[in-house]
Order: sequence, then structure tokens, then C-alpha cells
Amino acid sequence: MTTFQIPERMDFARLSPKVLKAVLALDAAAREGVDPVVLELVQIRASQINGCAYCVDYHVGDARKAGEDDDRLHQLAVWRESSLYTARERAALALAEAVTLLPGGVPDEVYAAAERHFEERELAQLIAVVFTVNTWNRMNATTRKTPGTA
Repeated sequence: MTTFQIPERMDFARLSPKVLKAVLALDAAAREGVDPVVLELVQIRASQINGCAYCVDYHVGDARKAGEDDDRLHQLAVWRESSLYTARERAALALAEAVTLLPGGVPDEVYAAAERHFEERELAQLIAVVFTVNTWNRMNATTRKTPGTA
């Protein structure tokens, strides 16, 4: 099988180390107290939506290291049609999609579903995880960072 090489546009980390350091700090702060499974699922889903191959690859690897099941990873793009996710995970995924797409705001029913499954502090952290992974996606997709690049 022949692979297509997509040239990276720039080494963002080298050219903007202060921004990278700030995003790394934001990422660490956002993760605090978030269930590791939910964390990886929402990061993968947002990365799928944003077309960030680097982040999908990175977070799938982290999810596997955390013990995530391959079937659930394969069905994540179609989670609404899958029976493999809990109500809590579904609420987190719906919120992640709404925050990522922002087609006029996060619908009240999506937010209310997340409130039913997450305590207020954890919900705040989950929202922070979603906007942080969106930052990573935009950084890496814009610069064409691909799996296998440092």
C-alpha cells in the first residue's frame, strides 16, 4: 500500500513556543478531574469533526493505553447509532459536538443532558477539555501536522 505524504506547513512548536507552552498548561488544567474514558472519547470525537488526523491518532493511542475497547473506538464516529456508549458518555459526546460546531450555540437540551450526568465542577472541566482539544485541532490541522511527526 502506498501512502500519501501531506507536507507539514510549519513547525508551530518551534516558531511559537510561548503559545505552545500556554496551550499545554491549559490542556493540563482542563483535564483535572475528568473521567479518563470520557476525556479521550470527547477529544477523539472533536478531532474527527475538525479533520485533525494528528489528534485523532494521538488520542486513539491514549484511549487504547487507558484500556479503551477497539469496537467503541471504531464506532465513535457513529456513536448515536451505536449501543456501546453509556448515557453519560452520550451526554458528553453530544456536548462535545455542540461546542465544537457551535451552529448557533449549545442547545438547551444538550446542556441539560450533560448537567444530569456531570457534577457542576466536572461539567466545567469537560467544557474546558472540549475547547482545548479544539485549540489543538485548529493548530495541528492548520499547520498540517500529521501522525508520525513530532
